[in-house]
Amino acid sequence: MRSVSSCRWFVLGLVLLGCAGCSSAEDASIPLGEPVLEAPTLHCLGAYWVIRGDENRNARVELRFRKAGSADWRLGLPLFRVEKEALRGSRGGTAFAVPSDAWLFAGSALLLEPGTAYELRLNLIDPEGGEAERLLACRTLAEPVRPPDLTPLYVMPGKGGGSGTAQDPFRGLAAAQARAQPGSLMLLGVGVYEGTFEVTKSGEPGHPIVWTARGDGEVILDAQGKAPEVPARAVSASDVHDVWFERLTIRRAQWGLVAHGSSRVVIRRCRFEAVKNGITATRNDGDTLRGLFISDNTLEGPLNWPRPANAGDIEEDRGIQVSGVGHVVCYNRVRNFKDAIDTFPSQRCEAIDFHNNEISECVDDGIEMDESYRNTRCFLNRLTNVFQGISTQPVVGGPVYIFRNALYNVTVEPFKMHNSPSGALMLHNTCVKSGMPVMVATSATVRNCVWRNNLFLGTDAAYAAEFTSPMAGCDFDYDGFARIRSGNLLKWNRVRYATLEEVQARSPVEKHAVLVRADQAFASGLQVPGDPAGRADPESVDLRLRPGCEAVDAGEVLPGLNDGYAGKAPDLGAYELGGDLPHFGPRPEEAAK
Repeated sequence: MRSVSSCRWFVLGLVLLGCAGCSSAEDASIPLGEPVLEAPTLHCLGAYWVIRGDENRNARVELRFRKAGSADWRLGLPLFRVEKEALRGSRGGTAFAVPSDAWLFAGSALLLEPGTAYELRLNLIDPEGGEAERLLACRTLAEPVRPPDLTPLYVMPGKGGGSGTAQDPFRGLAAAQARAQPGSLMLLGVGVYEGTFEVTKSGEPGHPIVWTARGDGEVILDAQGKAPEVPARAVSASDVHDVWFERLTIRRAQWGLVAHGSSRVVIRRCRFEAVKNGITATRNDGDTLRGLFISDNTLEGPLNWPRPANAGDIEEDRGIQVSGVGHVVCYNRVRNFKDAIDTFPSQRCEAIDFHNNEISECVDDGIEMDESYRNTRCFLNRLTNVFQGISTQPVVGGPVYIFRNALYNVTVEPFKMHNSPSGALMLHNTCVKSGMPVMVATSATVRNCVWRNNLFLGTDAAYAAEFTSPMAGCDFDYDGFARIRSGNLLKWNRVRYATLEEVQARSPVEKHAVLVRADQAFASGLQVPGDPAGRADPESVDLRLRPGCEAVDAGEVLPGLNDGYAGKAPDLGAYELGGDLPHFGPRPEEAAK
């Protein structure tokens, strides 16, 4: 069994960015206040802790977790030492206020069970002194369940009137909105509701206002946009809270649904079509943008694959874009946008999860984690036919966890690390593409980032991995590479390494990299695409490994992430040998309950 040595990147963190050789009085660690829990999500619990001192950067904060009432603690990935320089923020603001003589440590317990009470145990360890232990009680979110005691009110298309009974429904959404109150179940009858729906009434925690289709017929909220005059919004739900939208078709507008500054909004099993932007929640002036739950939706954008030859022709069309705190975006089907799912800058962009989404035909980025501060997570997604894979331009300190994603037919970069990201962690991802298996094509410095246990397959290229950017304080290792034509293996900080042996002997990174035969990697027989402008069928993309592939047993142990692996060591890539494929995109309705 391979030892748990990979945690050195969390311990050393920024050692490569400065001297850590001498001990002094400032080297001892002193907790500056208590650790703080982040907003919970379905599968993750994050925390951060400010530690004063430790100028030689050899302290660490171990993370263990257990279900409440259990006797056994599980080891997780340690908290991540955040680069001080990154905390100033990329837009002139301050991502997080930390004294100049202190460090921010942050991290997450990953892949937890929803709706479950847990305990986190943080242990500060420093050879120069500063031992401390803290216990944190917390609970993961459960998926929102409609309360049983809601008051049903009936709605039908129309222009006003009605009393809200089944025999005399409200006629139109405006008439229904006037009578909505916390605990109202607004049952919309089949048909077309025309114009922009202005949502002005809020529910309360445990007593939401739910807008949902009645029966099995289609309920269409149609803003009636026709080029060139397209209404701005089909549904405007900004600055409200505890409002749910379920089983609605939303169409013909610049923005399908806008929820700026809103809290505890549920958008579930809706369909967005003929919209330039699907779901947008980015304005956060009052720090009220919190706890959105966006799941099992289908979003169809207006753009065509492949990307136009003239990049200037690409419009800013995005599927789902959020900022704020504590959101879950999961099990959605998103295609034909510029970007499918993005984070966005605001005074907070933290504790947000994107997972189990089916994404395809994006003419720019499949997923953007841009402007994330810390403890945002992107995992178990499948991306097919995208120009760029997953973007981190930039991450503002981190950690941002990007793990167990499957990417197929990426045109350029699997991971877009432009604009000097700091704190991006790419762990256990698989990318298959025509051309160079992996590149980072920018002149801006990439800082304090980590790669582990990824698998990159490509075709003809001068390198298997080329990084044109300066790489500072980064730790990349235990990754697998495959390509059809031989050539230099790696370019790192302007130095070329021709062979795997040369990388292992002279390179500061990828000491444990492996070479993989691209044509024999996957049990499905899936091959590297020959043309990046082609269109692969997402449902055919099965990147589970073939027995005997060089990527099997070639990874490093990452506690809390690849526990329970089979064989001598974890496998490279998104999936452990013999495991089941995750579910991507909307689930059958019964399965989601």
